[in-house]
Amino acid sequence: MKLRLVIALGFYLILHACSTPEEQSKALVTDKVLPVETGKDVEILYTDSGLPKARVKTPLLERYSGGEKNYTEMRKGISIRFLKPNQETESFLTANYAIRYDLEKKVVARNKVVVRNVDGDTLRTEELLWNEATQRVSSDKYVTITTKNELIMGDGFESDISFKN
Repeated sequence: MKLRLVIALGFYLILHACSTPEEQSKALVTDKVLPVETGKDVEILYTDSGLPKARVKTPLLERYSGGEKNYTEMRKGISIRFLKPNQETESFLTANYAIRYDLEKKVVARNKVVVRNVDGDTLRTEELLWNEATQRVSSDKYVTITTKNELIMGDGFESDISFKN
């Protein structure tokens, strides 16, 4: 019994004596990616050529950088108010989760996504993509659209941000 303990201890010491301090410190570091910026109760105004396009609010914003993709994650939900050039509201979007891919300028909203325009038309889905460059919203998931006169259900959807076309 003592001989086995001595042999096991000897192997342990030999293995750890051969590793460099860098290897030992790497063993202590986790593979978890941490945000480079974190903000609470954040409000962002998106503009294009000086004109306001959208006002985004989120209770928690985490920005990640340095990997293959730079992205901003809003794990506690998002509220977006899309604006006309005169700053009047065109439509609203809310979701329980969102992620913005910074280089692609695309936002993916997930989990109980609701889009409502000023006319009261409402879209509900589990995932919606906002392409900032084209100012279009789309989904390839199941959607429900409620207007004053209709209830429309189906797979997929594409519209401008005013939710009219």
